[in-house]
Amino acid sequence: MAQSSDTDTPPSTYRGLILDFAGVLTTDALEVHREWCVRQGLDPEAWRRTLNTHPVVRQLYVDLERGALSQAEWNRQAAPYLGLSDHENLMGRAWADVRPAADMVALAKAAREAGYMVAMLSNSFGLDPYDPYAACGVWELFDVTVVSEREGLAKPDPAIYRLTLDRMGLPGEACVFVDDHRVNLPPAEELGITTVLADGQPGTAARVAALLGIGARV
Repeated sequence: MAQSSDTDTPPSTYRGLILDFAGVLTTDALEVHREWCVRQGLDPEAWRRTLNTHPVVRQLYVDLERGALSQAEWNRQAAPYLGLSDHENLMGRAWADVRPAADMVALAKAAREAGYMVAMLSNSFGLDPYDPYAACGVWELFDVTVVSEREGLAKPDPAIYRLTLDRMGLPGEACVFVDDHRVNLPPAEELGITTVLADGQPGTAARVAALLGIGARV
């Protein structure tokens, strides 16, 4: 665990911070995906609509999250439903312009410097051929990483939250969890974790920093 330059003791009653990846540690992907669809000659909502509502593609995505399907195979099977003939690195092409969220990256760094155990709890969308965590440079931010593909579990399954706490060595009451999907919050709350919804509005990083007592650092 990273040591603070000021103190080895976190400045609040919390001792751990758990962050989601997409939509928390990244900028909003929706507009990026819309622009990508237009460049492919698709309806701007094709990516979101197909992944969220097409029953076959939705199940493929669930399998991808849990590691039952490789990203390369997901690319191959999902491309025709999007109306695309080229499936090579489909996920990587769609996500290529998504960037890390500077304020949340700064929060993760400040929390570790202040002595907090910092974890990433992410529902994966594959690691090969496109590794979104490496592309955004976030692997190095964390003491603990729990990625659904590697665990065979995905949020909101309560087991993946318990696994995260076990690896952090902390009780739920000592942790704050940030996620951009409301459905992922109740299982954390059942374990005593304080939750923050990243709703896309400015100020989420500042709100979490205030909870942790590190507001001046972010």
